[in-house]
Amino acid sequence: MNTQNQSIITEIINIKESLPKKQRQLCDYILKNYQSIGLITIKELSHDAKVGVSTIMRTVNALGYNHFNDLRKDLYDESVPANSKWTLKKSFSEIPNEGESVPTLVQVSKESINLLDKSLDSTLLENFEATIDLIRHASHINILGSRPYKAMALYFEQLLGEFYSKIRQLSHDTEVLCDRILQFEEDEVLLVFAFEPYTNRIIEAVTLAHELGIKIILITDHISCPVIQYASVTLKVEVSEEKFSVVPIIVLIEALVIELGKRSSEESIKKLKRLERTLIEKNVTFSY
Repeated sequence: MNTQNQSIITEIINIKESLPKKQRQLCDYILKNYQSIGLITIKELSHDAKVGVSTIMRTVNALGYNHFNDLRKDLYDESVPANSKWTLKKSFSEIPNEGESVPTLVQVSKESINLLDKSLDSTLLENFEATIDLIRHASHINILGSRPYKAMALYFEQLLGEFYSKIRQLSHDTEVLCDRILQFEEDEVLLVFAFEPYTNRIIEAVTLAHELGIKIILITDHISCPVIQYASVTLKVEVSEEKFSVVPIIVLIEALVIELGKRSSEESIKKLKRLERTLIEKNVTFSY
């Protein structure tokens, strides 16, 4: 068995990039599906991951195990939450029977609630606190998102920027991304939204920042994310295979902003009051 002090999931993340292509493919599959692998056979894993049994055994050995069953047991143990308070639920609602008509709004709402529930575990809570500490002690926070998640980066900037001035948006000019990152100071932080399909520019940006010694906050969907090993702290939220939803990300963003505001409440409230007064005076916002 693996005698490492770290978890098997951490071990897979640490070694997968050094493995051959097929073994990396298997590692990515395990990282995405480890909660169910503790209950399947080696033949079923071979079929589902689309790799040979020999590839599985070579990967098992690379992870420090002699037998697949030992790896499977550790994966099963790690997939069971230690505290039942944060037990992951499969769903808040049953799947409708064929022929039943369920409004799209109802389906999306229920799926969003399900994703939120599954996202909220002890690891996310712990890493949330670590993220707050990193941001509060950084000279600047740099935010980056691409494709649909550029909107998430802009939303975070908009909310936080109302009372927090040490913030830069990198999502607009990605063609000069490397130029911007090379100008970072050591006490700055890079916050990245990285979700499948991962873009090369996100990967390149995180890799460069890591090489420069910049602390990275990663908001992502899977622990198989190709840059997760470079993150100082990772905030993993659940995503749906059935319906696209950014609700868990929005909730996370709003929680971060509220907590940062609470940690500097007196100054934050003063800035927000000044902003509100100025917007009214300049006829930007309507007032009765």
